[in-house]
Amino acid sequence: MNNLKYEAQFAVCINNKDYPASLELHKIYVVLTDEDARKDGDLRIVDESREDYLYPADYFVIIELPKIVQDSVLAIV
Repeated sequence: MNNLKYEAQFAVCINNKDYPASLELHKIYVVLTDEDARKDGDLRIVDESREDYLYPADYFVIIELPKIVQDSVLAIV
């Protein structure tokens, strides 16, 4: 996960209807780079299990965070 500190993207969950145990509404998640997933309309998200899985991209909004917030989010992943 150390490489994420340099390439991390973040997203807020805006829909968890099919994954209520894995995703929390309005929570910030780490998005891992996966171009194949994006082409298929998915994002690779580090979810509540602290593992990465594919979820529909339209369940999230990509956001930019100040570095101090990024570091805080990455510290718990």
